[in-house]
Amino acid sequence: MNTKTLNTLALLLVVLSIALVGYKNIRHDKGHPLLNVSYDPTRELYNEINSKFIAKYEDETGSWVGVVQSHGGSSSQARAVVGGLAADVVTLALPSDIDSLVKHGLVGTDWQIRLPNNSRPYTSTIVFVVRKNNPKNIRDWPDLIKPDVSIITPDPKTSGNGKLSLLAAWGAVLKQGGDETQATDFIKRLYTNVPVLGQGARDSTTTFALEGVGDVHLTWENEALRETLESKGDLEVVYPPVSILAEPSVAWVDTQLAEHHSEDAAKAYLKFLFTDQAQEVFAKLGYRPSNPAILNKYKKQLPDIDLFPITFIAKDWNDAQIKFFGENGVFESIRQQVSPSLSTTPQPRRSDL
Repeated sequence: MNTKTLNTLALLLVVLSIALVGYKNIRHDKGHPLLNVSYDPTRELYNEINSKFIAKYEDETGSWVGVVQSHGGSSSQARAVVGGLAADVVTLALPSDIDSLVKHGLVGTDWQIRLPNNSRPYTSTIVFVVRKNNPKNIRDWPDLIKPDVSIITPDPKTSGNGKLSLLAAWGAVLKQGGDETQATDFIKRLYTNVPVLGQGARDSTTTFALEGVGDVHLTWENEALRETLESKGDLEVVYPPVSILAEPSVAWVDTQLAEHHSEDAAKAYLKFLFTDQAQEVFAKLGYRPSNPAILNKYKKQLPDIDLFPITFIAKDWNDAQIKFFGENGVFESIRQQVSPSLSTTPQPRRSDL
């Protein structure tokens, strides 16, 4: 599937998701609402963030602003914005997804220095979710390549979760003293154990938690905590000894602000993400807030884990995108070796929620 087709498909899917969301927090007589184009598992997060921001903004300015959410695989969401989805702000899984918007002239080159902490209001990581009592005794990355283990993870071509799962597995091999040849072999064996690739994090959650497919789910820490809580004891979180430091990032979309007359509200919205009020919401819902004092309050829920930065396995996020997920990158090579037919599910599930 070529890039133009992917862009068109991504735009159509996301536009559909917005239509289905409903404008429950929009007053139609109050003008243009902000559109926050985000990645797959942040639905519940921004539902809560938005209600708090709307109240605070109205209290401080006397003006009311609505916020509409759009969710899907992070890379698909970025392609949708490139394809014409009129986002005021983007809150995506990877810095490289925002940099793809910079390359198309939609976001300013200085986006990382516009907001605190390089425009990263929180961090996260990839952990394991297993069945009750962990019947396959999955504790660490090497356990994933046992021949009787079935792994659920999203497609790195469409999903930030999918990309991070691969990067975490690759880095874990290097952390344990392996080299890149061994890491390549490990990733190949890992994907041999993947029966289907979801479009995004929530799609894979549906496959694992609701449909009962697989022995282990590689997913965001926040999604793992939500998933296990909702399972009422049927699922458990396993923290591997080492994983990747995920750095979801945010930016306003310069080309849209003037057209929508949304500059003040859009910038206020993203700045709100760094306030103590929003940072508490992040921590409560399983994201690691950038405010260290608030993170420390939630150490029981968000335990210490050895998290390696992207620079451990690549020069930066853009280099990782090319090296691992480009047309001639590691993943595409491995996909062809494992099974050219290994692909995503036909369409994303629950992309509208």
